Amino acid sequence: MLTTILQASENFCVHQIREECTINESFSKKRTLIAFIDITRTDDARYRVYIASDEAFMQRVSFLFLEEKQSDEETLIDMTLETANLIIGSAKVLAEETNTNSYTISTPHFEKIGTFDFDIDDAKTLKVGEDEITVAIKELD
Repeated sequence: MLTTILQASENFCVHQIREECTINESFSKKRTLIAFIDITRTDDARYRVYIASDEAFMQRVSFLFLEEKQSDEETLIDMTLETANLIIGSAKVLAEETNTNSYTISTPHFEKIGTFDFDIDDAKTLKVGEDEITVAIKELD
């Protein structure tokens, strides 16, 4: 499942931000804006998917969608939620197209601004220049 979410994240960087990204096998240690979306597979397995980005990455997104050169914190939070929705929604479509682990998604929720310190099963960080966005997943009971 993380594979399709990672693919959707890469697509977001390439097609929306219009820059290539590199993938690291860990999560960002930077102060990040963190949102999550809960997903439920067709076999009823449930997961929480976190999207955590540094402020500079989310400012890129804000400029892209709103043309704001310097967004306030509330706008960056809104852009974090929208980015989570776009990436996970795109991953859902990719999973349906490949008939692999199809799932439904819930509404995105903003968690916090701070260090990513959640219990997770797996995570990857995409870097666009010096900016970072982490995608992490945790199976729920």
